[in-house]
Amino acid sequence: MPTLNARNSIELGGYALSPVTDFGVFTGFSCGDADLDDFLHSDAAKHAEQLLAVTYALCLKEAPLKTPLAFASLLNDSAKMGSRFRRRLPRACHYRDYPAVKIGRLGVRQEAQGRGVGRDFLDILRTLFLQDNRTGCRIMTVDAYAASISFYEKNGFQFFSEEDSEQDTRAMFFDLARFQLRKI
Repeated sequence: MPTLNARNSIELGGYALSPVTDFGVFTGFSCGDADLDDFLHSDAAKHAEQLLAVTYALCLKEAPLKTPLAFASLLNDSAKMGSRFRRRLPRACHYRDYPAVKIGRLGVRQEAQGRGVGRDFLDILRTLFLQDNRTGCRIMTVDAYAASISFYEKNGFQFFSEEDSEQDTRAMFFDLARFQLRKI
């Protein structure tokens, strides 16, 4: 079961988010996407053991540590201040890169899809990185599959460039400094 750790957990708007320590909590979980389901059931624990990514479970607050509604695996990233990105953000001090967090994978339980859980989940993740941030994190990134691009666009993500428009995934970003928490 996920362990509630005050530092890396958050309760907001009827939800509880916490890092996963026992991946058995996802037994029977499916988001309807074979690649995401395979990652969750076969690779997420290995990524955690190898310190590559941390997987978080989103549950209902009244049922924490129960059946997760969604998961996200997060890892460190950086957003290079190259030409594809420079025009969209003000330059941060003298740094060549912006510190970032990458959404490596995000999946919502099939039964919960279409109910705003994914949107709320992104808002909770954004809040997690704006509250009590350990190292500084300005940008949230994702390599979005074609099927999820409209979801990320509706949630304020922008494309880094048009150079990858013919690829299987599109690099997208969200500027956390512009985030205004909605009531969840």
